[in-house]
Order: sequence, then C-alpha cells, then structure tokens
Amino acid sequence: MSSRERILGRMRRALADVPKDDTPYERAVARDYLREHGARTVEETVDLLAENLADYRAVVHRTDSEELPYLIMRLLAERGSQSVLVPPGLPPEWLSAADATRVHDRAVSTAHELDRVESVVTACAVAVAETGTIVLDGSPDQGRRRITLVPDHHICVVRVPDQVVSSVPQALERLDPARPLTWISGPSATSDIELDRVEGVHGPRTLEVVLVG
Repeated sequence: MSSRERILGRMRRALADVPKDDTPYERAVARDYLREHGARTVEETVDLLAENLADYRAVVHRTDSEELPYLIMRLLAERGSQSVLVPPGLPPEWLSAADATRVHDRAVSTAHELDRVESVVTACAVAVAETGTIVLDGSPDQGRRRITLVPDHHICVVRVPDQVVSSVPQALERLDPARPLTWISGPSATSDIELDRVEGVHGPRTLEVVLVG
C-alpha cells in the first residue's frame, strides 16, 4: 500500500460517520459578498490605490507616458543604481533615458548574480485599490517571480486607469489562476516576537510604484 492510499484510507475512516451533503460546493458556500465597498469614480479609485500603497510604505509617483523614462532615470540615479534588471517584454522606451547597465532576465542566472543587481523595473498585471496591492503574473513585461524578490529596489509601473480595479474579486476576474501570481502590498516586511519591523527579508526593501496616466 502506498503512502497516498494510506492517507486516503484514514480520511475515509474519519469521514465514515459524517452524513452526506447533497448541496454542491458551489452552492454550499455563500457568494453574496460585496464586489466592492462603495461607489467611486475612476479618479477616486486611483486616489484610493495611491493612498493605500503609501500606507503600506510604498513610495508612489504619478506621471504620464512622455515623462516616464525621465522619472525612472531619476529614481535609479537617486538610488545610485549602476545596474537594473529588465524583463524581456518591458517596453524599451521606459529605460531609454537611464544610464544604468541593463541586466536581462535569464533562466540561468543564479541567486548570487541577481543579488548583485541593485534595481528591477517591471510592469504589473493589475492593481487593487481597496487593498493597496499590485499583482504580477509573470508576463513578459514582468519577468520571472524571482527577479522581483531578490533585488533590493523594485520600480513597478501601473497603467492608469486600465490596470486599476477597486477590489480583490474584480482583480481575480482579470487574472489567470494557472499563472504564477505574486501579490505585493508594500515592500517586504516581517516582525519578530517583540514586533520589531524589518524590511527586505524576503523581497525588496524599497518598492516604488509609478502610476502612469
């Protein structure tokens, strides 16, 4: 008997005296929760996203498509970044004004090689206003999940208003559950038993979100 068979056998014995429920799971679990909390205009939704991102200690910037390359150049220069990770599908004009050396997202790159890169610039799949969350799904303009977890500085560009939704249920409708989804609410942070906050333990220490309208 395999381990799988033993485990399933224990589960069957534990459930032997449980009455069968004829209600399908899809109807047994209530789905009548609110899709969003309150009616907001597009501008109000974007403002809420910016407010909640900042509340999670992300640094929020607003710009337009023409000024975006110069803003990214300034953010990298202020950070002193000499190198920047670039996903394969990132629009080339985004980094057209930057002086940092481009490091391309490669499957053969080791964790030590990625750790030597100072910044990473990506797009996102969707941004959730009510939770201040940006979601990456591994698309070409976002790259592999690890490139946004190892470097200490992440610049994420959100296209406004196309990529902004009010709530998590609305975000889920846009996302493919088969893709590697990374949900980011602020820079990486953790606390010990004494509640001493430490940032950058399991992700970037600094998250800068650029809202491009």
